[in-house]
Amino acid sequence: VRTMKDKANFKVEEDVSALRKAIEGLGTTEKTLVEVLTQRSNAQRQLIAQAYEKATGRKLVADLKGDTHGDFEDVLVALVTPPGAYDSQEVIRAIKGAGTTESTLTEIFASRSNGQIKALSDAYLAETGKSVVRDLQSEVSGDYGKALLILAEGKRDESTNVDAAKAKADAKALYEAGEKKWGTDEAKFIDILCHRSVPQLRQTLVEYKTISKKTLQESIEGEMSGALEDLLVAVVKCVKNVPAYLAERIFKSMKGAGTDESTLTRILVSRSEIDLLDIRAEYKKLFGFTLYSQLEVSELSGSYGEVLKRLCGQDG
Repeated sequence: VRTMKDKANFKVEEDVSALRKAIEGLGTTEKTLVEVLTQRSNAQRQLIAQAYEKATGRKLVADLKGDTHGDFEDVLVALVTPPGAYDSQEVIRAIKGAGTTESTLTEIFASRSNGQIKALSDAYLAETGKSVVRDLQSEVSGDYGKALLILAEGKRDESTNVDAAKAKADAKALYEAGEKKWGTDEAKFIDILCHRSVPQLRQTLVEYKTISKKTLQESIEGEMSGALEDLLVAVVKCVKNVPAYLAERIFKSMKGAGTDESTLTRILVSRSEIDLLDIRAEYKKLFGFTLYSQLEVSELSGSYGEVLKRLCGQDG
């Protein structure tokens, strides 16, 4: 369930003129930017961006980048970017520069549906002229690379039928590829976890526990390490409950010294029209306090913190 919905009596011209006044006036009026951009759905923000460009001859994203900075700039730009293009930009950011940010790639490809991955791939092609799968190929390697590339193809089985016999057979195959074996057959884990449908895998998790007496997550954590372990654990968590997985990611991004703002921004913006209400509910269940209260006590700077609290919604 989403927190951001279409605004009733939405008047695009009024919004454009308010944004222009805020951006073109002396000193940017951050309050107006927050008011307008956090109270509209993404579809409405796209209409605002189109009308803004028509009225000014300038792109709204470019003006926001020119007039704001830091985390506040990042979150506003994220808000006016279509979801597929935003995911695509996050992938580009994760693979460019020295070293690849595997945790971002893991989060995105483990938690997105085939449709969302297709939107990401289309946007990536439009922006870079290249295929996201091909670019990832040169950035990721080993078993982690194999698993990530399967997920990035966006071809997970999406049927809702559960084949109980197949779930039993898969659970047995996983048990024999890991717990029961000296050394682990990673390829078997990758094949089953990255191809089967979510309902099918849910049943497989149940069957696995019956055979192994351990959960599949515990077995993966005991048998594997590094980026592959992180990715397969993320897949298992998303099979069970995507909002709970993302609630945990948010919690970790605010825990300890310094906040991981890019993760916080990405999850709150990208899920605000999908399942942020569910993420909030899982957050409270897992950690005993509301996400909103956590955002209030975190050291988030002024207008940036305000945007995140608006996205989250006061009652959560």
